[in-house]
Amino acid sequence: METDEVILLDYWPSPFGARTRIALAEKGIISYEHKTESDLANKSPLLMEMNPIHQKIPVLIHKGKPICESDIIIQYIDQVWKDGCSPNLLPVDPYHRAKARFLVDFIDKMVHKSSVKIWMGKEEVQEIGKRELIEWCKILELELGDKSYFGGETFGYVDIAFVPFYKWLDFFKSFANFFIDQECPKLVEWGKRCLERESVSISLPTEDEIHKAYLKFKKGF
Repeated sequence: METDEVILLDYWPSPFGARTRIALAEKGIISYEHKTESDLANKSPLLMEMNPIHQKIPVLIHKGKPICESDIIIQYIDQVWKDGCSPNLLPVDPYHRAKARFLVDFIDKMVHKSSVKIWMGKEEVQEIGKRELIEWCKILELELGDKSYFGGETFGYVDIAFVPFYKWLDFFKSFANFFIDQECPKLVEWGKRCLERESVSISLPTEDEIHKAYLKFKKGF
């Protein structure tokens, strides 16, 4: 696949960075320059230049032009590498496409916010985050229904957006006593299905890598 000078500015433990890596892998774009930020407290000059407003990863640089925010990057990847690339990451139908965007916005605003409470918070804040996250997972399970993936039988946009956070849920078992197996069995099966995909397995950090990032973050915090 012709990459046309693709550079990804990334931070390996980040679920938002993982989204971009999965989307690129799904499109068969595996030969690109991968620049990893080693310390987000001391951001690289290139990151500051390419994303001067938010100064956050991920940033996809394509032909010298930066695209920021993971959900926008996935949509960009889907639009640019369309001819001869399969599958489509976003639904073709306008209604289903709008619904998928809504769900990703829900993940970004609600799932991420509650996950951060568990990741960063002390015990009482963690408990609030756990209760919230179970409720959000129940909502997502209702949206999933009996389908293999959120878009039906095809792995796509919502799956890419949520599966890195599902990996966090696995990690939360180890230090926050967080489990959704009984409340959301269909979502758990969906997560197992997604983690078996090559694009996902090569793009997500291991639990050990997440743990090291967690310890490093807590020390700095």
